[in-house]
Amino acid sequence: MQFHHHGYVSGDPRVLPAAGTGVDRPEELPDETDVLIVGSGPAGMLLAAQMSQFPQVSTRLIERRTGRLELGQADGIQPRSVETFQAFGFAERIIAEAYNIGYMNFWGPDPADPSRIRRTSRTDDYGLKISEFPHLIVNQARVLDYFAEAAAHGPGRIVPDYGIEFVGLEVPEDAAAPVAVTVRHVGGPRAGEERLIRARYVVGCDGARSGVRQAIGRVHVGDASKHAWGVMDVLVDTDFPDWRIKCAINSSAGNILHIPREGGYLSRMYIDLGAVAADDNHRVRETPIEEVIRRANEILHPYTIDVKQVAWHSVYEVGHRVTDGFDDVPEGVDRDPRVFLTGDACHTHSAKAGQGMNVSMQDGFNLGWKLGHVLTGLAPASLLATYGAERRPVAQQLIDFDKEWSSLMARKPEEITDPEDLATYYLATAEFPSGFMTHYGASAIVAGAEHQDLATGFPVGKRLKSAEVVRVADGNVVHLGHHAKADGRWRVYAFADASGEDLSAWAEWFAAASGPIARHTPAGADPDAVFDTKVIYPRRYEDVEMAAVPAVFRPHSGPLGLMDWEKVYATGPSTWTDVDIFSERGISPRGAVVVVRPDQYVAAVLPLTATAELGEFLAGAFRPAG
Repeated sequence: MQFHHHGYVSGDPRVLPAAGTGVDRPEELPDETDVLIVGSGPAGMLLAAQMSQFPQVSTRLIERRTGRLELGQADGIQPRSVETFQAFGFAERIIAEAYNIGYMNFWGPDPADPSRIRRTSRTDDYGLKISEFPHLIVNQARVLDYFAEAAAHGPGRIVPDYGIEFVGLEVPEDAAAPVAVTVRHVGGPRAGEERLIRARYVVGCDGARSGVRQAIGRVHVGDASKHAWGVMDVLVDTDFPDWRIKCAINSSAGNILHIPREGGYLSRMYIDLGAVAADDNHRVRETPIEEVIRRANEILHPYTIDVKQVAWHSVYEVGHRVTDGFDDVPEGVDRDPRVFLTGDACHTHSAKAGQGMNVSMQDGFNLGWKLGHVLTGLAPASLLATYGAERRPVAQQLIDFDKEWSSLMARKPEEITDPEDLATYYLATAEFPSGFMTHYGASAIVAGAEHQDLATGFPVGKRLKSAEVVRVADGNVVHLGHHAKADGRWRVYAFADASGEDLSAWAEWFAAASGPIARHTPAGADPDAVFDTKVIYPRRYEDVEMAAVPAVFRPHSGPLGLMDWEKVYATGPSTWTDVDIFSERGISPRGAVVVVRPDQYVAAVLPLTATAELGEFLAGAFRPAG
């Protein structure tokens, strides 16, 4: 963690100095704002945390509840989400309190007595096999708490406006006019009062019954599977031997997905309630908790659970739906979007794949920096159209995956030909649920893959997969990607060629008076305010002299003009790592430039010599600095 570059800090360095709209931020919701976020779920709170890094932008978040969420329904945290938490500064703390899924066991009917279940296989969980971050279980409420802290501690000092609900909105035909949003106070001395809030942009993070979605005429497209599941968070006494291991249980009486939770005692159980009749009219949702527990014991035979406390329970019918659009622009209409949908407002599915909260957070991460760049003048408003273009295909992939996983989970024993196929599917598809299969196509912010051979381990359009490097200034081993915080900046990684000649020429061009830094960095801002530029040398750190490193990698920033010592890296092996990032990520001996977006997705891979091509790409993603 870097701090002190704006002066000596004696308090918590995670609390950044207030700036812009964060200084004397009005406690009451104002009549006008740049961004109005509706809903404080995972997408909304991440979005608030991201927008707090743009204190020049006025952002408010309204939530119908009168206070923080106390008991969340979502709990599965995939490795990509933990990677995102790291960028927001709280991965280590949430890992410490979460349940780490190290294994997943599978149970099926005992061939000798099909009324009894037996363990059929033990499998390592996929989390740490494909990432340096684990697969976790933690209450959604705690995730929201951490994002709320990041939003409140950011320069914008964003805190939710609780007790205010969304009523409706109107988008004016005049693109320069703000969106008119009607809200209502639901508590306190102003309860029942309706107000009109004018916002340049509105983001609906308000769940599956989204009022924002209805207001812009978007509809969910999809169907229900006519299958119901009971779900409960419980404290139990049991003789089931795998109670603290994630399990998929199939029996003649039905199916259970069992997930241990944080704290060492609590567990979540998804209990198969069977097919739902066509004329049920949702009556299955009234299934009493006693029946859900009875079904659980029937499935677990010969083991039993004695439920001591039910922390939360519900019954749901599996549905798979994607909204027909993620913003307010009708198909065929040529204008920039003003209203956006995220999370359950635009995609719903079953809970058993552990994707809802995770995909929702990535919606917010994708949109947040784009709003920040447009509203601060760094990028054209057309950038906002890439949100729906990028995230809607991801949602459809999620629905397709969840349909298959849900179908596999709901099978009867007689429909299973291979007892190992569920475990095989679980591991074979690991990249998707872990959050690492998302691949954005070519656009103004994703270049083509013509030069992919220069860095095969950093696929263009996919999230940057970090690797260990050695920091030249102090010899410490760090993950290159972990230095990238969710501060709205682009990352430019220059992997040096063997001789260093191409690197020197590239560095001189990048920092020149006509280069990208000067062209796209606002006047008076630090030289690394837009582009966080780093170099990685293909040699040991002892063989790199800081004084010989090009000046662009040793910028002086902050009011004191201090040099940043943490932008120069070398490869291993060293005393503390055997990783050579050049071989680990397929970096060519000719070197390469890897450009990474603020949401950690690789935007371009180019030769060091392709300065004109890089300049043209950045000119398409940014506006010239004013």
